[in-house]
Amino acid sequence: MKKKQQDIRELREFLDLKVEQYNRPEFLASDPIQIPHRFREKEDIEISGFLTATIAWGNRKSIISNASLLMDLLDQAPYQFIIQHQESDLNGLDDFVHRTFNGTDLRYFIRALQNIYTHHGGMEAVFTQHSGEQSLQQAISAFRTIFFTLDHEKRTEKHVSDPSRGSAAKRINMFLRWMVRDARTGVDFGLWKSLKPSQLSCPLDVHSGKVARKLGLLTRKQNDARAVQELDENLRRLDPLDPVKYDFALFGLGVFEKF
Repeated sequence: MKKKQQDIRELREFLDLKVEQYNRPEFLASDPIQIPHRFREKEDIEISGFLTATIAWGNRKSIISNASLLMDLLDQAPYQFIIQHQESDLNGLDDFVHRTFNGTDLRYFIRALQNIYTHHGGMEAVFTQHSGEQSLQQAISAFRTIFFTLDHEKRTEKHVSDPSRGSAAKRINMFLRWMVRDARTGVDFGLWKSLKPSQLSCPLDVHSGKVARKLGLLTRKQNDARAVQELDENLRRLDPLDPVKYDFALFGLGVFEKF
């Protein structure tokens, strides 16, 4: 038992050092979170963050480039565009493409976000209303259901993941980290005061998954909802109040240090 406790303490100390190393403003230079940092108003930050997180897969330079283009298409005023746009304004979005996310998907995202802000009190309200005491995974599923209440093409549904169907929901968990974790280090925003960092789940991807397995934090081989739950449980043993701070450590070790 003492050996196990010592191992946990040593692992916590190691990962805490890595969090301190990577959870700092310099991180923004090569990360998609730099896009919402270009805005000051709450709604602009959360909308730009959500859209950026939605296309956050593949080459990070490409993600940042296309997210920047996306903000240009929304006139660098995403909330105003979403609330006030006319149908004709959406024609300029048709040529947008990031991997499998295209103009058809973007058109729907604009309409769905308008519906959420107009009829559901905004994204924070939706996630807060449906959040669990210890997790936001059921809130992600509820948000997805509300998001797709308007008429849409089936193909667009793949761009908002659903933990209740077994998905790790990496991108939307990353978005929630951006919105909920405090802003003290200048990386995350701490905008959504109605939710707690302790409710967050780690954005599990190929990099963080490999590192987590090497460190003994994850045994499940697939990066799916069950793996997220297992990783959550282990990270909460290290820090029950802010477990997802270790996303910086796992990601940094995997991407920058090839751990």
